[in-house]
Amino acid sequence: MIKKKIKIAAEYGRFPLANRLWLFHCLVMQSYELLREVFENKTPKQVAADLGLSLSMVYKWAEPPNHASGSGTGNPLDRIEALLTSTGDHRLVQWICQRAGGFFILNPKNTPHPHYLIPATNQIVQEFADLLHVIAAATADDAITQPESREIRARWEELKTVTEGFVACCEEGNFSHIRNHASKHAASKANEKH
Repeated sequence: MIKKKIKIAAEYGRFPLANRLWLFHCLVMQSYELLREVFENKTPKQVAADLGLSLSMVYKWAEPPNHASGSGTGNPLDRIEALLTSTGDHRLVQWICQRAGGFFILNPKNTPHPHYLIPATNQIVQEFADLLHVIAAATADDAITQPESREIRARWEELKTVTEGFVACCEEGNFSHIRNHASKHAASKANEKH
């Protein structure tokens, strides 16, 4: 099955979501293709009943769009993608991930060179230390307020993002992205002190 998907990906120029580890990441696929696979586990009839929609509409979601005739029903995945593209607000994706019991972590846009490995690992350690500082300050009075909780969440999200960036850089062998992020982070910390 994996070899078949790799062959399909090569033919259509598709890439894995995060890296070249084929066993651990799904290949990029069209939304209707994903829905077809989902409908192998839960039938369109069950989905239609759960959502209170017509069975024909749910079936149309798993069909390729027909741009020539202008017909077809945009499936929910395409609509979410369009909403994200329109707003540029990643909180939409974060909300969906939270509803699914997970978190959204944005992949780094640029990946750089191995001579920044030490600063890259130092950045992760610094982010972790910052998180621990926020937690220690919040728990000093044996209570955590909503603003403190939000600050802990923000530091945690930053740590996850920096760590994901580090892992992606390890996979690519290029660490300039993390060096640039560390420089921006240090500048923002300096501005907070003034």
